[in-house]
Amino acid sequence: SILSRNTAFRKMPKTLKFFEKFMSYKGGFHEHYPKEIYHSFQFFKFFAFYGYTSVNYPLFFYGQKAENRNKTLITKYLKENGYITSNAHDHCSIDNIRCSHNFTIDEVYDHQFIMCDPNNEFISINTIRCLYGKQNIEYLYDYTEQFWRKYINNRKYSIIISNHAHEGTLSVPKYIDEITFNFLNNLFNDNLFKDSTIILLSDHGVGLPSVYYLFDFYLLERHLPTLYMIINDRKNISYEEQYGNIYENQQKFITPFDVYNTLGNIIYGDNYKYISNNTGYNNTLKSEHGLSLFDNINVKR
Repeated sequence: SILSRNTAFRKMPKTLKFFEKFMSYKGGFHEHYPKEIYHSFQFFKFFAFYGYTSVNYPLFFYGQKAENRNKTLITKYLKENGYITSNAHDHCSIDNIRCSHNFTIDEVYDHQFIMCDPNNEFISINTIRCLYGKQNIEYLYDYTEQFWRKYINNRKYSIIISNHAHEGTLSVPKYIDEITFNFLNNLFNDNLFKDSTIILLSDHGVGLPSVYYLFDFYLLERHLPTLYMIINDRKNISYEEQYGNIYENQQKFITPFDVYNTLGNIIYGDNYKYISNNTGYNNTLKSEHGLSLFDNINVKR
C-alpha cells in the first residue's frame, strides 16, 4: 500500500535484489537470463496521483477515477480470457479495492482470502503485525503459493495486497523483506514463474503524518511509489520492438493508468491494439488516460 521507491531500497534490499538479478544494465538482455527466460525492469519515474489509497486503487483496477460510476473490475476481462483469479489481503473488508466510491461488486474473484485480525485492525500501526506466531503477510503468501501450485497448468491471476507498510515511521517494511524474498524465490526455484509477469507495486509512497513531514523529501516520496516487473511471457517480450519500448519506458513518466493498460496488453496479447480505449464510456480494458508499458510512451504527454 504505502512504499516509496526510496523506502523500498532502504528497508527491503533483499526483495529488490531478487528483481535486480534479472536486469540488464547495458540496454540488452542479461547474459545469464536471456529473453526467452526472464528479464526484469524498474520504473524510476512511476508517479502516484494522490497520497492516499482509496483514490489510487480505481486507476489500477478499473482504469478510471473513483468518482466515475459503472466501473468494471479487471476480473471480468481476465475471466473472459480464461484466467482463474485470486485475491489475498490483510484488511478487514470485502477487499481493498471495492470498498467505496460506488465500485461494482458483481465481478468477483474465483478465490479470495482475507487475513483479518480484528484485534490488530488499525491500519496505521507501526509494529510487526503477527497472529499465531506468524506475521500476517505470511498467511497471504502461503495462500497464494497454494493457489499457484493448485493451478500450475492454468492461466491465472493473483494479487496480494498488504497494509504492512501503512504507517508513518518507514520502518515496518524491513520486517517483511526476507519473508517476501523467500516467497518469490521459492516460486522461482520451482519454475512456477514460467510464462508469467510478476509485479511489485505500491499505490503511493509516504502518506501518513509523521516526523518526516518536516523534511523536504516527504512530498517527493509520497508521489514516487515502487514499480518493478519480471517478465517471462514469450508472447510479449519476444518482440524486439516491445522489449525496446519497455526498456526505454523505465525512464519515462509512468502512471497507474499505464499499469492498467499493461495488464490489458498481457491479457489480450496482439489483439490488444484493436480494443477501444474509451474506458469511461465503454468499460473496456484500455484506459484512455494511459498506454501499455510495451508501447512507446511519449515523455511529453
